[in-house]
Amino acid sequence: MCRNVKTLFNFDPPATEEEVAAAALQYVRKVSGSTHPSQANEAVFEAAVAAIAAATQELLDGLVTSAPPKDREVEAAKAKARSAQRFGTGD
Repeated sequence: MCRNVKTLFNFDPPATEEEVAAAALQYVRKVSGSTHPSQANEAVFEAAVAAIAAATQELLDGLVTSAPPKDREVEAAKAKARSAQRFGTGD
C-alpha cells in the first residue's frame, strides 16, 4: 500500500475532489514508477489518473457504514503522534 495514499472514506466533511485526485495521482505514480512521465507517456498517465479518480469517487459514493464519521483533526493528531513515536521526534 502506498503510504502517501490516505483513507478517504467516512470523514466529516467528506473527501474533496482534490483529495480524490491526489490519491489517484499517488497511485499512478507508484504503479508507473514515475513522478513525471515523459511527453510520450503524459497523455496515458493523465488518463489513468482521471480514470482512477473517477473509480475512487464512485467507490466512496457507494460505500455505506453505520460507524460515525471520523473527525479530520482528531485523525491528523493521531497520525502525528504515531509518526513522532515511530521516528522518535517529539514536538
